[in-house]
Amino acid sequence: MSMLSLEQVRGFVTVAEEGNFRRAAERLRMTQPPLSRQIQKLERDIGVELFDRTQRQVQLTPAGAVFLTEARRLLALADAAPGTARLVAAGGAGTVRIGFTAASGFGFLGRFLNHIEAGLDRVEIVLREMVSSDQFENLRSGSLDLALARPPFDRTEFDSRLVHSEGLMLAVPEQHKLAGEGPIAIEDLGGETLLVYAPGPARYFADLVSGILAAVPYTATHELTQVHTMLALVAAGRGSALVPETATHLHPDGVRFRPLIGVEDPVVLHAIWRRDCANPALHRVIELLDSLPPAP
Repeated sequence: MSMLSLEQVRGFVTVAEEGNFRRAAERLRMTQPPLSRQIQKLERDIGVELFDRTQRQVQLTPAGAVFLTEARRLLALADAAPGTARLVAAGGAGTVRIGFTAASGFGFLGRFLNHIEAGLDRVEIVLREMVSSDQFENLRSGSLDLALARPPFDRTEFDSRLVHSEGLMLAVPEQHKLAGEGPIAIEDLGGETLLVYAPGPARYFADLVSGILAAVPYTATHELTQVHTMLALVAAGRGSALVPETATHLHPDGVRFRPLIGVEDPVVLHAIWRRDCANPALHRVIELLDSLPPAP
């Protein structure tokens, strides 16, 4: 079967809508004989009769009725294609693949996605949850367009923007002796059993927490990568943990949170992308970071 042309398809749809070759030809601003030959060739190409010509009124055959639905869809796509291409080139449509850490999903991610949807409703967002180090590898391979990740990262290879900063909290089992009210000093964690972060996949939190606790004698247990797993073990009485403040949004049963005194280093989150990324939609998404409303 030869390739169908849009001219053939448009001629078929017009005849089907007019129910008459003469009126269809007038609507298409052509004479009737070329239109009739065009439809005959279309029928030969697809191997079925599309019109019943035995009556004065041209009517669709059952096969023609089915083909009409698909033909209209094809024409709609063809008519929309130039505008869609221009929209994609301008970044107003397309796909942006965003990686994010589990902890960023507690507070920042949802607010950011709502802002993108409000400003770029034709851009499709594809989400992938992974630790920061995996996000950087996926940025390099081109599998991700944007990472919501923690430092450190190669600033010569990646561009970035600080998008969120928050404090640390102490999470303790609800029956723990430190499960009281008000702030607690880091020195009060001396002798405690603390869940810690895995230094490889959770390098940022591992380095941050170990620096904060450098002068505190404590027992480290269960090297973990995900904050929600850490909170589950805190609830089970397996130890206490230092977690980002937005982890309190999870409201886990059996866990109490206390602010920390004397901790200057915040938990930071960056939007990170390759400096050579050519995805126009990504650059429109990045622009939206400047107008992101503050957290309530």
